[in-house]
Amino acid sequence: MKETSVAKFEDLIVWKEAMNFVVSVYNKFKLCKDYGLKDQIQRAAVSIPSNIAEGYERKTDKEFVQFLYIAKASCGEVRTQIYLALKLDYLSKNDGSELLEQSKKISSMLYKLIQYRTKE
Repeated sequence: MKETSVAKFEDLIVWKEAMNFVVSVYNKFKLCKDYGLKDQIQRAAVSIPSNIAEGYERKTDKEFVQFLYIAKASCGEVRTQIYLALKLDYLSKNDGSELLEQSKKISSMLYKLIQYRTKE
């Protein structure tokens, strides 16, 4: 694994952002009565920091990058569900925009980390 000043996954900024995002998703969907969508979006959101952590703990760049791609894919899944929640009026435009921006930021951070980890 490449040398970094990061000693544990909890030190990764993208992991911290992803954890904050999960809390935001849980808070915004707290009162949602569509339990199928609520469960799916919460699971997909939790998958983001979980895969970052699991990949980091694997201790090889190849495996870490594989899990970062999974985390990035989960960002896309959550974003799709946010668009659906907006169309169904489960979220206000403000809340939806906030979640979309958080998701896009995390996805971008993951992309940059993947690029860094795949450089020779």
